[in-house]
Amino acid sequence: MCGIAGIFGERDDNRVDYDVIHRMCQTIIHRGPDDEGLFVKDGAGLGMRRLSIIDLAGGRQPVFNEDRTAWLVFNGEIYNFKELRRELENKGHRFQSYTDTEVIVHLYEDLGADCVHKLRGMFAFALFDERRRRLLLARDRLGKKPLHYALSGGRLLFGSEIKAILAAAPELTAINSQALLQYFYFGYIPDPATAFLGIQKLPPGHLLEFEKGELRVRPYWDLPEYGTYSPATEEECLEELEKHLAEAVRLRLIADVPIGALLSGGTDSSTIVALMARAMDRPVKTFTIGFKQADFNEAPYARFVAEKFGTEHHELILEPKVAETVEALARSTEEPFGDSSMLPTYFVSSMARKYVTVVLSGDGGDEAFAGYDRYRVHLRDRSRYPIPDWAGKLYRRQIYPRLPYGVPGRNLAFSYLLPWSERYIEAVSLVPYQRNFSVLAEDFLHAFPSDADPLEIFRNFIRQAPARHPLSRILYLDTKTYLPGDILTKVDRMSMAASLETRVPMLDHIFLEWVTSLTPEWKMGKRGQKYILTRLAERVGVPREALSRPKQGFALPLLHWIRHELKDLTLSLLLEPKTLHRGYFNEHGVRLLLNEFFCGRTDDYLVIWRLMMFELWQRNFLEQFRTRDTKEPPSCEALSQTIG
Repeated sequence: MCGIAGIFGERDDNRVDYDVIHRMCQTIIHRGPDDEGLFVKDGAGLGMRRLSIIDLAGGRQPVFNEDRTAWLVFNGEIYNFKELRRELENKGHRFQSYTDTEVIVHLYEDLGADCVHKLRGMFAFALFDERRRRLLLARDRLGKKPLHYALSGGRLLFGSEIKAILAAAPELTAINSQALLQYFYFGYIPDPATAFLGIQKLPPGHLLEFEKGELRVRPYWDLPEYGTYSPATEEECLEELEKHLAEAVRLRLIADVPIGALLSGGTDSSTIVALMARAMDRPVKTFTIGFKQADFNEAPYARFVAEKFGTEHHELILEPKVAETVEALARSTEEPFGDSSMLPTYFVSSMARKYVTVVLSGDGGDEAFAGYDRYRVHLRDRSRYPIPDWAGKLYRRQIYPRLPYGVPGRNLAFSYLLPWSERYIEAVSLVPYQRNFSVLAEDFLHAFPSDADPLEIFRNFIRQAPARHPLSRILYLDTKTYLPGDILTKVDRMSMAASLETRVPMLDHIFLEWVTSLTPEWKMGKRGQKYILTRLAERVGVPREALSRPKQGFALPLLHWIRHELKDLTLSLLLEPKTLHRGYFNEHGVRLLLNEFFCGRTDDYLVIWRLMMFELWQRNFLEQFRTRDTKEPPSCEALSQTIG
């Protein structure tokens, strides 16, 4: 696991400074504390920071082919590299190391950019082809590893994090207002946009080729058609599911360093631990955190699972100094990011890093097997109570605007009367809050053209989904947006801040392609949500206590915190003149939102948190960068001291 960065000039006489590449790498040292590798030649500069996982002694980067005409920096893991290496050696390729990284260079010699089709794993890489004066960037199929790029002054800059690009081109801090609007709507900025106009994310499953001044971005993978396969019996389905998932887990146990698992005590992570325990010849090291508030403490369920499978279990009950922790983590975000579970993700990663270098997690199970409650709530059958379209339009256009704020059921009826796809998209966005409180400033909203609706991104994914059933179309949407933009971004950023590699078996692309092919009733229906995965969990021995509890995810006592420990910070952040004068927030709407919340009439803490994290990004990242008073991301030790 590494962080990568670099610059590629349009011409070979575009000078690249060795010190600039080094400076870019220094901004991502937390991603690779073990080593640094640099390469500068003919207008190209590649750099990497290494977290040693495989071939500890010989896996230095950049790596190169036999005649040193192809150079590569790589972030990630290729789980089928041994098989690929055998194939390549049989074709006459000679290897300098035993690392998985080197197979990519030799695959490129044979297949060019199509080498990505052979790779099974998580990756972001940059390859300089000296013969063709060409730079190839690639990102894994699901977006487990990040990759950003910018084209400026005839140079292509790239980096695992935005701050690496800004270290070489600080002039690229012009704000992308459309992307900030997307953040307010969704709590993250969907690919390919970033908070900065000149910087883009390479989308998952895409390649970028830069040659002779021409930049081309194209997809190389997509999810297959949904719902094409229904096993004849439940036993047949379970056997296939177990075979595929066990293989995905086994492949991710390859490492030359200690390995463990993040265990929440839920269905997904518990099933992964069960399969790890079966595949390993020593006890699995498991890690969980909890809170003193019983409603948010998952530790007892994780303990049941740990005892069942005889793991070496580590547990931490948190009493964080919340305000200090929030401020510290906000400094490590280069874009506004509104998922509050970043806090427990960071703390469990920091704890795990004291014992292991690699962990497996259960991420991806909800998007694959329809685990979120919102799928049930917003896709439930309404055929028993059909309401004509004209009645819904009449309510939304004529009745709703005339109903006073606070009338019971006013917003629920608005949502209920929408078509199913609009109902779902609105539910995962800011739209209901904006309709109710008008928290965003009118001048900010009116600055966009009428066709700049952030929801259109989501509508397009639903339209383009390779699926007919509404559930499958929604799963495709979330796999393309929420999964890479929120879940995987959170996991990557917070685990890498602790210099910990996280591997995700349920997002193995071969496993996921099989799950995608299953018809919807195996995932959600009359038998419940996540049906077949829950049956597999029972089959491999996950305790009933872990399977029958309400879903929590990485929940936080955030509502309690905002009303108590974070109240002063919340009010000062959102109501200070400095904040309001930026022009993003409508003061009246924000005051109404906060008043209703602190008086106990609403529980809209998630939107309050989203606004807070935006202002903290402004103060702790953007303002400090622009004044050149940048701070390195807080160290694990510094953040750990914020735990009471």
